[in-house]
Amino acid sequence: MPIRVHLDDLLAEKNMTLTQLSETVGITMANLSILKTGKAKAIRFTTLEAICQAIDCQPGDLLHYRRE
Repeated sequence: MPIRVHLDDLLAEKNMTLTQLSETVGITMANLSILKTGKAKAIRFTTLEAICQAIDCQPGDLLHYRRE
């Protein structure tokens, strides 16, 4: 998939674990893991907004499009 998710990088920059993010945004670890590994086929804007609020980022910091 040409959309890459940089959740690991952003969490490392913020010294936050996936568990902490899960608790902060109210999204299950399983769903965050699917997003983190690039296996997600879609993301809701409300989920994207919650993640961006929790780690103080812009959607473009989290998602990157790369032509294959």
